[in-house]
Amino acid sequence: MLLKCWFKVLNSACNTKYPWNMKKLHSLSVIIVSFLFLFASVLFDLSAHESAALRHGEIQHGAVAGHGSTLAQEKLENYPLQENPDTLRILAIGNSFSDDGTEYLPALLRAARIRNVIVARLYIGGCSLERHCNEYAYGAENYKYSKAKNGEWAVVSEHCSLKDGIKDEAWNIITMQETSGLSGIYDNYKEWLPKLIEIVRNEATNPHASIVWHETWAYATNSDHEMFTLYDNSQANMWNGIQSCVANLKKDFNIDVVIPSGKAIQLARETSLNNKCKVPDACKVYDLTRDGYHLNRQYGRYIAACAWFETLIKPTLGMSVKGNEYLLEDTEYRISEREARQCQKIAIEAVR
Repeated sequence: MLLKCWFKVLNSACNTKYPWNMKKLHSLSVIIVSFLFLFASVLFDLSAHESAALRHGEIQHGAVAGHGSTLAQEKLENYPLQENPDTLRILAIGNSFSDDGTEYLPALLRAARIRNVIVARLYIGGCSLERHCNEYAYGAENYKYSKAKNGEWAVVSEHCSLKDGIKDEAWNIITMQETSGLSGIYDNYKEWLPKLIEIVRNEATNPHASIVWHETWAYATNSDHEMFTLYDNSQANMWNGIQSCVANLKKDFNIDVVIPSGKAIQLARETSLNNKCKVPDACKVYDLTRDGYHLNRQYGRYIAACAWFETLIKPTLGMSVKGNEYLLEDTEYRISEREARQCQKIAIEAVR
């Protein structure tokens, strides 16, 4: 278009009575045409580069970064919990809620004199199913990776990738969960859970690892978490949403084993363990939370750990959490034997 307009100018100049205009116009034409060819060449090179990069991205990351997954269209295969393994290896892929749920699990195992269990967790605060998939797609190393072999947590790496964590052991059990704010919204499960399952199946060194879901809990009734508005700031709405999502994912993704931390916490909120009646309404530290959404470090975390124990340890190693002697004595949140029995009873009821 620019060249066409310029040619009109040249044609007009040919009819002028000033010949020197033609010389100037000719020189200027050479400059303009040279510039246009150079500019077109650069555009072509950029376009070719972007196209190649896009094709590479689709090949390398398409199945897990939103370009579709063959696994999402198929019946997902899962495997039952293994009974009496020589060593039981449990990996939690999650966020701060998986940290809350598993924090006291190694100590419960130690108190039960169970020494053939390795518990590990890959942690990014607030990490969603979508972000797990994207972390893998780009090979990012943003996970904090911790393991417990002898009843004590130890940090393995502050900068671990999802792939490296999955490949670190021949895991018998790999747990997953959604970020808390989206835990009651099923559209996110449908889009991203099959992709994360595909990642695990592709990378796990144990092809028969059991994929287990960690059911998280609803926020405190007066939580100020920004995503609580998705449930009209209603604990009942959020809890109903979580239960509905768990029921659907069991059916849609062939996940039979669910760690019912959410149910256990909800049951405990109706008991004397809840401190709701002991603080002003404006205080966020109740409903067994420490900030309106994370579990408190006394009863909340203890109950969740008991639910993990009863769900995963009893069917594999044949030992219940009932009667476990761990009383948080290595923390500043010590509980009584009576309170421990009450927490254990709640967890056992939730798992039934």
